[in-house]
Amino acid sequence: MVLESIFNPLKAEKAPWNMFFIGALYSSAGLFLGNWIFKEYASLIMVFLTTMACIPLLYNTMRLEEKKDTAIEGEKNLLREHSKAILFLMFLFLGIMFSYVLWYVVLPSGFVQNSFKSQTLTIQSINVRIAGNVIQIRTLTNIMLNNLKVLIFCILFSFLYGAGAIFILTWNASVIAAATGNFIRTNLAAITAKTGVYKVASYFQIVSLALIRYMTHGIPEILAYFIGGLAGGIISVAVINEKFGTKRFEKIVLDSSDLILLAVLFLILAALIEVYITPILF
Repeated sequence: MVLESIFNPLKAEKAPWNMFFIGALYSSAGLFLGNWIFKEYASLIMVFLTTMACIPLLYNTMRLEEKKDTAIEGEKNLLREHSKAILFLMFLFLGIMFSYVLWYVVLPSGFVQNSFKSQTLTIQSINVRIAGNVIQIRTLTNIMLNNLKVLIFCILFSFLYGAGAIFILTWNASVIAAATGNFIRTNLAAITAKTGVYKVASYFQIVSLALIRYMTHGIPEILAYFIGGLAGGIISVAVINEKFGTKRFEKIVLDSSDLILLAVLFLILAALIEVYITPILF
């Protein structure tokens, strides 16, 4: 494949920032192609098209990380090596999310509503569930259970489909982008209605506020999903390449277990921030 030959994990580890622009390119192409070819189902098709573009890179990353597991000794050294992959995958995710936010804010409302129809319905259902739980402990429990469910999906999708977790992560990127973009558009409209003037300073203030609001807990949460997806992918490749019961296979499973545990810790941190810190700030 052309994308597979141009972008590979070794190049991505050396220049992780580049993956931000790659993610923005993939998601932008998916959004406009989805509206052009499958307009009625654009909100889902754009996620599928973006996912398809990312699969070669993700699959090669899983293979590379599995090789590291068999070649590198020491858990700290392994985590340090895995962190390189997680870093450029985070930049890929941020590129996808920021491009969706940009298009949500600048494109006409009719185009936006059609492009993010499914994402808007998802946000509404989440808000209803959270609004019904007044007690913080219950809210924390609900958020943790929901996030753990997504983490399990990431691990299973990666294990069964190799790079399947990228679909879950791209979907999450589109949902976060829809929430952020809606926050920006709503507040800009309110300011314009009050003052009658479009202020550049107000624009930057609202954009910054929206990004901080959703990314304060979003960064550790997405990190957890990437770490879990990476663990599932490593086990998937190991099942193909290694024999059950061998020391190499046991070593890979042990390393993947450490990654899953780390992912759960990040999820706990993200849930605590979302319940106890974000409401105070916003």
